[in-house]
Amino acid sequence: MRTFLVLFAVCLFLAPARNGFFDERCYRLKGRCVRSCQKNEELVGLCQKSQQCCLILQPCWKS
Repeated sequence: MRTFLVLFAVCLFLAPARNGFFDERCYRLKGRCVRSCQKNEELVGLCQKSQQCCLILQPCWKS
């Protein structure tokens, strides 16, 4: 029972750090964390609190 309590406490303290990692990764990709992506955006990752990391689509021009 003591082992379970220790593992629970460790997971409880690591959860905010893990969520911050996802947001930081999204901002590094120059994306933004929102509930759903717009039509001109694509999903490139996940953020905390069930949000999506969206990035504006760049048109590919033919040369």
